[in-house]
Amino acid sequence: METTKSAKKPYEVVVLMHPDATLEEQKDLFKKNKATIESFKGSVNSLETWGKRTLATPIGKTKKAIYFHSTFEADTQAISELERTMRINDKVLRFMHTRLDERVSLAKFMEGFKKGLSESAAREKEREAKAAARKAAFAAAKAERFDKGE
Repeated sequence: METTKSAKKPYEVVVLMHPDATLEEQKDLFKKNKATIESFKGSVNSLETWGKRTLATPIGKTKKAIYFHSTFEADTQAISELERTMRINDKVLRFMHTRLDERVSLAKFMEGFKKGLSESAAREKEREAKAAARKAAFAAAKAERFDKGE
């Protein structure tokens, strides 16, 4: 009878790296993370680079970071090892592992995640278009008042 059953659980992680991190340093971090996950008999499902973005709140004097999002399956020991290695890496500003619902496959989760991202981007574009229209209407009204000599 097997007493120490370590079931693989689905996780996602968002990693914020220092904006000065070279492409080589970025690749090294994720090669090391993948090797750690696989050493605990886990598997990486996806890794996406979201690129350099402005932080909502500066971390120290750093105002930008390179964002990464990844989904994988591993056991809890792999998570503690991943977090330990990321804490000692100077180029990693922040990271957050989240355990996902085991009833939803990682592929289905990513499908819903991407849908949410595209809907959010569409809402943002719509908001920007409305703001531009208001700005143009305000400028037109101002020009009209100026023409009347007010």
